This record gives sequence, C-alpha cells and structure tokens, in this order.
Amino acid sequence: MTPTVDAVVVGSGVNGLVAAAELAQGGWSVALVEGAGRLGGFIAGEERTLPGYLHDTYSSWHPLFVSGGAYAALGPDLHRHGLRYRNTDGLVAGTVTDEGRVLLAHRDAAATAEAFGHAEDRAGYLAVLQRFLDNVDAVGGILGGEPRSPGALRNVVKLLRRERLRGTEAWLRDAVTSGRSYCRSAFRGDEPDLLWAPWLLHAGLAPDQAAGGLMLPVLAATLHGFGLPVVAGGAQNFVRAFEALLRERGADIRTGQPVERLLLADGRVTGVITGDGTVRARHAVLASVTPAALYGRLLPPDAPVPPAVRDQARRYRPGRAAMQIHVALSAPLRWHDERLADVPLIHLSDGSASTAIACAEAEAGLLPRRPTVVVGQQYVLDPSRVPQGAAALWIQLQELPYEPAGDAAGELGAGGRWTKELTEGYVRRVLARIARHAPDLPDKLLAWDALTPSDLAVHNPNAVAGDPYGGSAELDQSLLWRPLPAAARHATPVPGLWHIGASTHPGPGLGGGSGHMVAQRLLRGTRRGSRR
Repeated sequence: MTPTVDAVVVGSGVNGLVAAAELAQGGWSVALVEGAGRLGGFIAGEERTLPGYLHDTYSSWHPLFVSGGAYAALGPDLHRHGLRYRNTDGLVAGTVTDEGRVLLAHRDAAATAEAFGHAEDRAGYLAVLQRFLDNVDAVGGILGGEPRSPGALRNVVKLLRRERLRGTEAWLRDAVTSGRSYCRSAFRGDEPDLLWAPWLLHAGLAPDQAAGGLMLPVLAATLHGFGLPVVAGGAQNFVRAFEALLRERGADIRTGQPVERLLLADGRVTGVITGDGTVRARHAVLASVTPAALYGRLLPPDAPVPPAVRDQARRYRPGRAAMQIHVALSAPLRWHDERLADVPLIHLSDGSASTAIACAEAEAGLLPRRPTVVVGQQYVLDPSRVPQGAAALWIQLQELPYEPAGDAAGELGAGGRWTKELTEGYVRRVLARIARHAPDLPDKLLAWDALTPSDLAVHNPNAVAGDPYGGSAELDQSLLWRPLPAAARHATPVPGLWHIGASTHPGPGLGGGSGHMVAQRLLRGTRRGSRR
C-alpha cells in the first residue's frame, strides 16, 4: 500500500527538520525522507578521536538558530525533548594574528570596543551596532524573509520611513561593499577588520566580495546579542530532540531511502519515488537539495520547468571547499595570551589581509600557505564533552580547493585529489600554525581526525565540490538571485514543489530559515483554505 501524507520533506538537515516539525505542529501529516542512514545532515556528534572525547563532527555553533523564527516556534517543545544549550556571558570570540596580537569579542559590545586604539572607532563601532538594532525588524525581515514578496516590499517601506532615502541608500551601498572596504571606510584602526573579517567565511564570503559590508554588522550584532551557544552533550542531542518531537507528532521518518525521482501528475508534483517505494503527497513536496539535483535529476524531463531555470541550475556554482579537523588533547592548551583559554572560538588570521589571500589561493586551486584557522574550544562551554582535565579542538578550514592542483607554499605534492599523505601534510601545517601561539600543543596532542572536502561531498550530496554552504554566496547568487535568477522563490515553477535548504534564501547557516519560511507559508495557506 502506498502511503499518502499531506507533505513530504526530502532531506533532514536543519531546514528539513524545521519544516517537518512545524508542519506537523500545524496538524499536517508529514513524511521526512532522508537518503543517509541517520537524520541531521551536517549536524552530528561522535567520538571521532578517542573514547570519551565527543566532537561535533560538522557544524557546532547555534547563534543563528536561537535568534531565528524556527527556534521561536519550536524551542519550548525541543527543550521538552531534551535540547539544552551552553553559552557564555563573557568572552565570545577572538582573533590571533601571526605576530601574536590578540583581539577579543565580548558579549558586551562596549567592552569589545574598549580595546580599539582610536576613540572615534570605539564610538563608531557602537553606533554601527545600534544602527542595525534600530532597523533589525526591517533589515532582518529583508534578509530572513521571502525576498520576492509583498513582505519584502513592506520591509523596504519600513526602512524608508525610518532611515529616509539617504539612510536606505546607505544600507544598499553596504550590501554591494566588501567587508575589507567597509572596515576601511568606517574605521580608522584595523581592530574591527581583524576581529570580524574572518567571520565572513562563516557566511560563505571572502573579505573582498560584495555583501560583506552588510554582513559584518549583522554577524557582530548577532554574536553580541546571542553569544555562541552549543548543544549540551554534543550536536547529536539537537537531532535527537527533533526526532523525538517528530515522532510525538506522528511524522513518518524514513532514513536510508534516497529519493530517486519526484512523482508528477498533470504537471503537479504529487510525491516521491525512493528505492523502497512511493510516498504520495496531497499538498506539497519540500526538497532540501541543490538546484542541479532538483531540476536536473529529481524532476522528470516532462516537468513544466522553463528552459532558463534548467540552464541556470546546471550553471549554479559551488563555493570554496572546507575541511574539519578534530583533536583530542590531554589538557587545555597554554596559549601565549592566557585570555584565550576562556574563548570558545578563535580565528588565526591577520584579518582581510591574510584571509583574502588564502581565499584567492583556494579559488586558484592551491592549498593556502597561511590558512585562516578556526579553532573551536567547545569544552570551555560544555566540559562534559571531554574527560575530566582534558580538552579538545574543533578546527574548521574554509579556504580549500576541492581538487588541489598545487600548494601555495611549494611544500606539499598535490595531484588533484585529497590523498592520505596530502591530508596528513596539511593537518601538520594547520597544527603548526596553532602551535605558534600555543607551543605546548605537540606535547598534549593525543589524536586527531580529519574530514577532507572529498569526505564532506561523500557524506552529504548537497556539499557539491566539498562546499558545506550549498553553493557560492557571492552577491549574484544570493538574496534576490538565490538560488537562481529565474527561480528565486521557494515556490518553484512546478505546482506542489517547494525548494528549501542552504542553496535557497537566506542561504547557509544553522538557522533553519528556509524550512521555517516555507512551513509557515503552507500553514497560512491552510488557514486561508488554500494549499498551493
């Protein structure tokens, strides 16, 4: 017997989990279909190095989730099913330059600005944050809502009323300005650039790409306001809470069932076909996949898709590749600057200067000579993740080529693929960069484990070319044009089919924004008596 539900959700990353949970909360019957053997996508927690060391395998930090609409809708129920967060009220993040200069971000924005060398920068930094907070409803609505909708126009009108034409134009100028140029224009000193330019990598951007001027204050305000929450006991508890909530609400959870094709009847998507059979959808199929997968593989050739959409889907660009390294330590590192021992997340970077070079090298197919190293110390917030007295590092590299053609330092042989030897050599380079600022690292290193760009692509089919962010977030492939200029809404050209996930607006990040937007849109249609 072929099961029939109100909605089928394809893919169980954060957007799929959110969409399925919110639809089920609204009374819809839901099937969540996942090709992998477990739920969660790039959300997982495992003992990857040694027993007793629990590592967040992929993503880890949840400020975008706890500050978003999905958490507002689902948070109480997720907490009822065991979700707990650990956060900080003090130090949030830091940057260490090659020369050992340290910049620190506190939850308190004023305490952060006190370290800036110029009085006008201290005042200017607080003014930049206040400007965003004064307009967070309008700007946040534009960034986090459906970009091509009456709601977006209402937010633009709201911004015009508050900021007038000159102020609104300034926001638009920020949106087409790079992060490096924004910092040069807004501040005399280099402290804001050193502190926040490396964070652009977490938005899929490089310091010299457009939109950085808009994202820098957004990122800074988010971290000051919400900190860097991590899931108590590891990221797997986030997925477990969602699974328990979905089962409580009667969702049909199907893992290990890759979707082979979408079912089409009279030009409308009516279900999915997996290797284990068919699941029919009365009202909607929500697909958390890349544009190439949706329009090139899952939809049959006779689907009513405009040729421009299929062509643009074929040309949708991945971003830079990434790598995760997990390290087990016998004890916490002794950093040259002792304050870093209490910082949850540290960037090793010279700000735009070094990060932009590393991005350019990666774009050219080269292993960066001086990569921006993201060092997570989750155990500072959640000691339960490591044995008593021990420590662990969560290391992320976001400036890598998927097929390394060479090494910018001329030290490692790169023949176009991530071999065991190449991986070990690059991990040694990364650990050596950390050891410059924490020289006891070699003595305390017990074990490490690395996930290369190839590993990411194998684990998650949405990580095309090892890009964990669902496609390049450059301006021409973002906001009004994400995922495709000819199909930039979550409602696709095919009736009954909705596109969600990191490849769609509002883009990458563990926020669940697209899943939340589409679920609420469908539920509003239910209340109005219409289900597109």
